[in-house]
Amino acid sequence: MPEATPDVATVKSAERTVRILEALASSPEKLTVSELQDRLGYPRSSLHALVRTLRELKWVEADDSGSAFGVGPHALLSGTAYLDRDPALPYAHAVMEDLREETGYTVHFARRDDAYVLYLASREARDNVRAISRVGRRLPAHLTALGQALLADLTTDEVDSVLPAHLEAFTPNTVTDRAELYAELALVRDRGWALEREQGTAGVACLSAPVHYRIPATDAISCSMPVAAATELETARVARAVVAHATALANTLRRHGIR
Repeated sequence: MPEATPDVATVKSAERTVRILEALASSPEKLTVSELQDRLGYPRSSLHALVRTLRELKWVEADDSGSAFGVGPHALLSGTAYLDRDPALPYAHAVMEDLREETGYTVHFARRDDAYVLYLASREARDNVRAISRVGRRLPAHLTALGQALLADLTTDEVDSVLPAHLEAFTPNTVTDRAELYAELALVRDRGWALEREQGTAGVACLSAPVHYRIPATDAISCSMPVAAATELETARVARAVVAHATALANTLRRHGIR
């Protein structure tokens, strides 16, 4: 008996629901229905109905006025379930602790998600008084050292197919020219690690190396430091540490059959 064809309206509604949650999750502030409409282009009546349903199911919550919305507690349940079930993370946590102790800097572990990197774990520098966890955040791959380390594991044609036509700028230092980015990725391939200075965040430099337990690499580890600290000697020291720990993690994951 032939399989039933999904109702087009149902599929469209499901896609819109996911896009609403993604828009709310990526925004640092709660969004009104009008702001969601500007970002997504969906009909206002459809947005109202979907947001109301998501709110009833606790995937979305409103501010005190009831007019602006953000992700709710059930979105957190879904996200933590993903982290809890990832077989690589327990081993990554141990390596991150060691890398933080060796370098003294904040350490991140992230996975490439198409043209973005998704932060799965962080260990803040012990003297960081303004610690803000990036776990669960998704940032454009082209402007992060983590993303550049992972993009460099692809061919230029593959990178071109992954990245959007317009490369977003977070700071005046963000590389938005494709030729310049490709030249940087070629350098990353040659030396085995990526370095960005204030491309994603003003005042911060970040160095990253891929974790080669999959081909091409999907995960990477990084160290973030004040840009003033990223001298040639310090960069070389941190690069050695990051590459060594990324290699050790890859070996451990392969040894345990994690792919």
